[in-house]
Amino acid sequence: MKYMKKFIEHFSTMPVFTARDARLFLIEHGASKEYAYLFITHLIRTNKIRKIKRGVYTFGDDPVLAGFAFYPSYHGLQDALSILNLWEQETNTVLITPLKIRSGVREILGGKVLIRRISRKMFFGFESVKYSDYWIGVSDVEKTLIDFVYFRAPLSKAVLDEMRKRIDRKKLEEYLRRCPERVRKKVRDLLSKKKN
Repeated sequence: MKYMKKFIEHFSTMPVFTARDARLFLIEHGASKEYAYLFITHLIRTNKIRKIKRGVYTFGDDPVLAGFAFYPSYHGLQDALSILNLWEQETNTVLITPLKIRSGVREILGGKVLIRRISRKMFFGFESVKYSDYWIGVSDVEKTLIDFVYFRAPLSKAVLDEMRKRIDRKKLEEYLRRCPERVRKKVRDLLSKKKN
């Protein structure tokens, strides 16, 4: 196909791109709108690009790239524990987002991605972390603990003990001021329990 080399050079360095990005690029290089659509369809059918969600594609194959398609979002809960080296288990990608989209597990790029919705008020406490070749948003240790309580997710004693060692109490208290009373109380209870 006529524009293949330029297209791959341009988009293969990006984590994700949209159908609109691809269409504009191809039109800018002399293709018609109809040809741009056929070109993208051909790339999908030949598995040169992969669909993350409607209108969003990638040359990559890591489910972590789903975070770029569901913007704004950050990697949280068990996924954050793995990325921050708070436990040794491999987990599915877990995205926390304030977007009004369906929560639940989706099959993306050959892996399972769990999407959890959170209120805009609770959408804070994440930082950019280098993961493979990309910078991704990951909840920090303090916000990860808050999210476990907020979503009522189970947390093992070993992981909680590891989190206690790494939590910045001052930052945690700042975060807790922004949380509902139920979350504040439960987080403080978890941290005040004696280590057995």
